[in-house]
Amino acid sequence: MTREHDDDSLGDLIPFPVSPPDHDEDPPGPDTPDDDTPAASADGDPSGPHDDRAEGHAGQGAESLAGDGQGADDGGPPEQKRSAVRKAGILAAGAAASAIVLGGGAYVMLKPMLSPDDFQGPGTETVTVKINPGASAGDIGSLLAKAGVVASARSFVNVTENRSVADRLRPGSYRLRKGMAAGMALDLLLSPAARVVSRVTVPEGLRLVETLQRLAKQTGLPLKDLQAVDKGLVGLPEYAPGLEGFLFPATYEVEPGEKPADLLAAMVERFDAAASQVDLVKRAAAVHLTPLEAVTVASILQAEGGKDEDYPKIARVIYNRLSRDMPLEIDSTVLYALGKHTLKVSERDTHVRSPYNTYRRRGLPPGPISNPGEKALMAALHPAKGDWTWFVTTDPAHRITKFTDKESEFVRYREELNANLGKD
Repeated sequence: MTREHDDDSLGDLIPFPVSPPDHDEDPPGPDTPDDDTPAASADGDPSGPHDDRAEGHAGQGAESLAGDGQGADDGGPPEQKRSAVRKAGILAAGAAASAIVLGGGAYVMLKPMLSPDDFQGPGTETVTVKINPGASAGDIGSLLAKAGVVASARSFVNVTENRSVADRLRPGSYRLRKGMAAGMALDLLLSPAARVVSRVTVPEGLRLVETLQRLAKQTGLPLKDLQAVDKGLVGLPEYAPGLEGFLFPATYEVEPGEKPADLLAAMVERFDAAASQVDLVKRAAAVHLTPLEAVTVASILQAEGGKDEDYPKIARVIYNRLSRDMPLEIDSTVLYALGKHTLKVSERDTHVRSPYNTYRRRGLPPGPISNPGEKALMAALHPAKGDWTWFVTTDPAHRITKFTDKESEFVRYREELNANLGKD
């Protein structure tokens, strides 16, 4: 074969192949013909003398090029070495180029994570964003990016992870600014001052109508919308006939755009939590009441006022009178029927026709007369021990309440109350 054919046939073979030895340097062997042996004819006549030695060496060279590994220490002709070096260089260059391409592609893919877009500075235009409960740092980052607060969700996630404060992010509405650095946006989300929220405190003992009025005044929700809420939408206990007594007194946060039904549902949910805490259903049965009756008693205790330690004693008075089939004759139930507040209940007031008038009707009223707190609920379920059948708050200004099982003492306590009220 010709040299050009040998070069082209190298392909991906082992570099630096061994070339066949030069014929002129072969030492003459026993079977080597003399120099006088005739050579092949010039015109390639096959009938001319044939050089077996040359054919054998040519076959040995092709086999070496094919990669048999023999003669690896023998140097080949310079042309073969240069060709192999050239091919090896091309392969190495190709590998390096591939690495560069792959590396560049990886950088393009990872750049948004390693160095995400981020704004600089505190931003400008004010914007309010609402974070829903259960939102992750990624969810919040996407929300902020969509609102134009941060340049990218990843910039917010990165700064949150770097500070390890993801567990401190809370749901709610926040007043932020567009074009903020992610770190500054995070600072505001962790600051209570950035929360956009109305707080309303509902004290114990308010009636339903008073509670709704207070909610409307302090939250900006229309009173008519609060009054129109379908009680079936707020999750009332199955034993509750309505909202009275079940809007638990506490402090509530009202987010912008919150619906009236959602606020009332939160208050009922808070009642459920308190009822579970005091084991309302089970304990009501222990004092021979239904859950509704227990809440009704608690509402009377709350409406009567006095000190916290008086609640269990008032509960005992109620239970003693019920067990003796005596009318309760409690002023707060009459005032609920009349829709007014006063410490002076007249004889005429006690004749009002209403199922809530415990002077005319025996037993408990048909439902709660106020929204009781947890202490009143506990007292209704855990009454004090005693034989009292009357109680009078003789000094309302100082919240002094006296108890007795003698009617004569009761009359005297009523006179003491009237004297403190300036009543003839």
